[in-house]
Amino acid sequence: MKTYRPSHAIDKPLPALHELHPSLAALTLSLASAVALGITRFSYGLLLPPMREDLNWSYTLAGSLNTSNAVGYLAGALIAPLVLRWIGVSRLLTLSTVLAGIFMLLSGTTLVADVLLVLRVCSGVVSSFIFIAGGVLASRISSMHSKRSGLLLGIYYGGTGLGIVLSSLLIPVLLNAAQVYGHAHTWQWTWYGLGLLCFVAAGLMAPLAKAISSSPGSSPQRHQYDLRRFSWALGGYFLFGVGCIGYMTFVVALLKEQQMQPWLITLFYSVLGVAVMASSRLWAGLLSRYKGGQALAILNAVLAGATLLPILAGSVPLAFLSGLVFGGVFMSVVASTTALVRHNLDEQYWSAAISAFTVVFAFGQIIGPLLVGWLADGPGGLEQGLAVSAGALAVGALLAWRQKPLK
Repeated sequence: MKTYRPSHAIDKPLPALHELHPSLAALTLSLASAVALGITRFSYGLLLPPMREDLNWSYTLAGSLNTSNAVGYLAGALIAPLVLRWIGVSRLLTLSTVLAGIFMLLSGTTLVADVLLVLRVCSGVVSSFIFIAGGVLASRISSMHSKRSGLLLGIYYGGTGLGIVLSSLLIPVLLNAAQVYGHAHTWQWTWYGLGLLCFVAAGLMAPLAKAISSSPGSSPQRHQYDLRRFSWALGGYFLFGVGCIGYMTFVVALLKEQQMQPWLITLFYSVLGVAVMASSRLWAGLLSRYKGGQALAILNAVLAGATLLPILAGSVPLAFLSGLVFGGVFMSVVASTTALVRHNLDEQYWSAAISAFTVVFAFGQIIGPLLVGWLADGPGGLEQGLAVSAGALAVGALLAWRQKPLK
């Protein structure tokens, strides 16, 4: 005997995860931010000391590995709109995350600096694709739940903290394991572990990314916009890139120079990462309230103060306070630019605008490691380099404050 089923029960598809549980969807999607910045970029801060010591590098050469990563990131940001139209957002996100894992694995197979530089460029290109594609998908989720938009964007960008925490926990374990097994270059094992994390993230994100891309009204957009109206915010964000990457690349090396115990350095980096994840709720109201560059300015100013703390007295409490504040703020600066775009532009312009902010961020991150590394090799040491990073953040705050909401 056949049972009667209403026609709407047959025709109406079940709601997707991002429709029913947007916070969980944003958390899953935050793995893109974890890979793009937390794993492929900022984990290098923990690898720099053992690699520099093992390979006898100068600070300038050690910093150039993150500069080369930023060069690739810039190249990826410039071509991302074209690639997005070519293969689509969800496929770009998944494929790029897999490629990031491959490049990380390959980085553990060589001791040649030039080869490592090339691999860092390649990982920078795909990490830019990951970050932009993930940002577009996160913006779509937040637009579907406008009352929680600030929180949802914060959760996505807070994924960088997850990548930092995973890196800070995994890297010391792999360094110790490689040493126990008598491996000559212990840091190589860490690249293998980080590559595997990228593969896991790709598998978890792929179904959600496909579902969001298949939602009504989520087809790729091709519209451009006169981004000169965002010039003050773009300038402030460029200087954020300069100051932020200087701190994230060299703060661990500074703490090691200040004789901080290895387990305390691991705890410091973990605290920083946890603070990044917690920042999504901390600054959600700020991102939702301000329509101009005020949020970007306020957060840049706070970061400037946090960057100065570890060089003022060299004390453990001040260092941990610095990491806590820096971690609780810096990815919210990134989220503030996406919020600025959402507040002032229609959805068809989001991809182009997010790409533009990613480009200036990449320019800043090209300059930051080279500048701080060059200063660190001089008589002023790492303290002088981080002081310049703080100055860049302070000037960035002044520029961003002048950005008014668009009419």
